[in-house]
Amino acid sequence: MTVICAGCKVERPAMKRPKDGRLLCRECFYQVFESEIHATITDHHLFERGDYVAIGASGGKDSTVLAYIMKLLNDRHDYGLKLVLLSIDEGITGYRDDSLKTVERNKIQYGIPLKVLSYHELYGWTMDDIVRKVGLKNNCTVCGVFRRQALDRGATLLGCNKLVTGHNADDVAETVLMNLLRGDVNRIERSMDITTGGQSEENDLNELTLPRAKPFKYIYEKEIVLYAHFKKLEYFCTECIYAPNSYRGHAREFLKDIEAIRPSAILDIIRSGDSLQLGGKAKNKLPSQKKCTRCGYISSQDVCKACTILEGLNNDIPRLGISKSRRKPIKIQS
Repeated sequence: MTVICAGCKVERPAMKRPKDGRLLCRECFYQVFESEIHATITDHHLFERGDYVAIGASGGKDSTVLAYIMKLLNDRHDYGLKLVLLSIDEGITGYRDDSLKTVERNKIQYGIPLKVLSYHELYGWTMDDIVRKVGLKNNCTVCGVFRRQALDRGATLLGCNKLVTGHNADDVAETVLMNLLRGDVNRIERSMDITTGGQSEENDLNELTLPRAKPFKYIYEKEIVLYAHFKKLEYFCTECIYAPNSYRGHAREFLKDIEAIRPSAILDIIRSGDSLQLGGKAKNKLPSQKKCTRCGYISSQDVCKACTILEGLNNDIPRLGISKSRRKPIKIQS
């Protein structure tokens, strides 16, 4: 019996879709993949005509496919967007310097201008220097704090009013699991928004909270890899040399084990996160946003996390802002 594509009913299938198990030929997969992202963009009103959008570009599969898709859909559906690639050089020898070469080639291939901003320019430190100070444990925490701020600062410097990142469904599900495993449920609801930042009704912080969108929120990582493979897109696939010790890595392995048993688990976890509504005391614990008294960047504290970490690095107290104080023990009623 000849197996045929579930979409066109004519061609032989080229893949089994990880999300729903459907057998699709390449052209039908392209159509479904691109249509789902377009639907996410339009249904959630991620952009408006005339927006100047910075694409967070690392050279990896997610950001490479994101740049390609943003260019493709912008032209196909006439979004009316102005696009620019924004890369952050963390200063990781043998990793980021090589991946930035891929971004340089993407710039030429897709015809999108590129801006590269480094940790050294912004903070006076590279990740190699930081790791020598803080060690391999918790270095991802430092990098994550600096990177989020660096992307916002870079996009603002370019005059952009929107920022998009290549966070996919796997990333979002991992974040839900991480927050649950850490007992940090207050962050789950806030992290589930497909667009974060933007104008605040409570605080005059809209100039600091650049809207950041995730067009790939419901797209599986495996499908991004397949799309890049079939389209022959050039991307950098080496893992960060400091990443194996990250807490996210353990959540990722756990998620893969669950997905192997139940492929829909990734979307199920995301739907659970989307449905979560905090009430009562839990809702009141969410910190209000304000401006950092040192750098002016948005923060839930008087001094933002990045400035606290920098203070520790510059004053030879490398654990400042990284190590967490012990929480009060939970009283169990008998």
